[in-house]
Amino acid sequence: MLKSSQPSIVVGDRIVDLRRELLLDGRGEIVPLRPQAWAVLRLLAQRVGHLVRKDEILDEVWSDCEVTEDSLVQAIGDIREALGDAGRSALRTLPRRGYMLVADGDTIVRSLPSTITASPMPDSPGAPAASSSIPHLSIVVLPFANIGGDLEQEYFVDGVTDSLTTDLSRIAGAFVISRSTAFAFKGKTVDAREIGRELNVRYLLEGSVQRGGNRFRLNVQLTNTETGAQVWAERFDKPAADLLDMQDEIVSRLANSLNAEFIKVEARRAERSSRQDAMDLYFQGRAFQNKGITPAFAARARDFFVRALALDPDNIEAAVAAAAVDVSMGSAIMADDAPAHFRAAEIAVTRLLLRAPNHPRAHMLLGAVQIRTNRAVRGIAECRQALALDRNLAEAHGYIGLGKHALGRVEEVEGHIQEALRLSPRDIRAFLWFMFVGMTKFTINADFEALAWLRRSIEANPNQALSHFHLAGVLAVVGDLTEARSSAEAGLALDPDFTIRRYRINAFFLSDNSGWLARRDQFYEGMHLAGVPEG
Repeated sequence: MLKSSQPSIVVGDRIVDLRRELLLDGRGEIVPLRPQAWAVLRLLAQRVGHLVRKDEILDEVWSDCEVTEDSLVQAIGDIREALGDAGRSALRTLPRRGYMLVADGDTIVRSLPSTITASPMPDSPGAPAASSSIPHLSIVVLPFANIGGDLEQEYFVDGVTDSLTTDLSRIAGAFVISRSTAFAFKGKTVDAREIGRELNVRYLLEGSVQRGGNRFRLNVQLTNTETGAQVWAERFDKPAADLLDMQDEIVSRLANSLNAEFIKVEARRAERSSRQDAMDLYFQGRAFQNKGITPAFAARARDFFVRALALDPDNIEAAVAAAAVDVSMGSAIMADDAPAHFRAAEIAVTRLLLRAPNHPRAHMLLGAVQIRTNRAVRGIAECRQALALDRNLAEAHGYIGLGKHALGRVEEVEGHIQEALRLSPRDIRAFLWFMFVGMTKFTINADFEALAWLRRSIEANPNQALSHFHLAGVLAVVGDLTEARSSAEAGLALDPDFTIRRYRINAFFLSDNSGWLARRDQFYEGMHLAGVPEG
């Protein structure tokens, strides 16, 4: 018999044991729950029947690190799954306000007496081991080393570390150790595995800055704390003109590169996992999204997101990513009824923004839909809102460029694409940005510049059927039918059902672009000559 100063809470067939800080099932066995998810559950259990505001939970549970609201949403999803059938009704979401464990209606939530019978403590003989699962995207950014000791450079080095800590916390689902904790390791020799165990993080990011003459070099590497293996490295060589002015650009490039790398690493990890959770499925879906835009990749990505949402209906990131599949299918004209995909995406994203009003990618996707459905001015405004929430969201600059293309403000398009490339020069979505500029050049009769940009799009990612069809059409217009037919064949290998008819009925979003209206019949004839089916 155990004495408890706090009552334990029963939720369906689960026991929230507040004294021992354990979640138990009906047989008294421990139900695994990540440390942050347990901390949220404990806070809600201590205040059964009362609203606990989001900011209160974030301040209480993540007081020593910087995270976005997405981390809280993920924790809530983990709790609902761990609570079983009763969790969906017992744990309520109050949109824009917070969460509550309820004790009314037909929900079974009640307190146990202060004296309860329970299974042995986890450190006693024969007790089941509690899970110490490390959060997926948990990372500490160690203070970068200043090689040479120059004081001006020291400010820059610390600034990069500080800003990178903040910017990585904007990555979906990221758990980033706070600057104050990380700086306790400044100047010390560290062991990645020990830091991982001490801080309960999966990744360690460290780097160094060295100045030589009028240039400086920044080296950075990402280490897996579980294995001690280096999983990614990057190097910047820059003129040492004004280090502080370059800080934002370097941090943005690092944050965007790491975001893409995290998806690859976590997707590979998930493939090896025998028990995949919702985030494992989410990362595998994102990995297929990042491969390119084809019907096959879209179908595989959607399947992973649907499975993730079946496990965790509150997984905001999986829901946003699923909406992105519809945006891609409509934008790449992979179906006869592209507007249906845009409608589905807009409905989904609008609902998501009621739950997570400050989600940058959700705002960006809403903007993309509006741009693609002849509401470019509103779409551009949504993309700017996304950038206000996440300054590193290079893809939003790309969509603003597309919006200017749709409005016929073609002289502004390339500048927005260059800004996207400044923030993320090797971005996985850059192939789309190159295509946007290529078609803009075509509308102003700069055909050979258009060809250069469209070829660049295909070089960046050949798994985008629409880029091949665009290249085929422009090549035919300039008279190169041999390469045009080859490009059309490459596009049809990726999207065998594509037709000129489908393109015609779904290219309505450029109705304000007078240059496109003047040249579209030439383009359609070019695709026909290249061998794209009329349909």
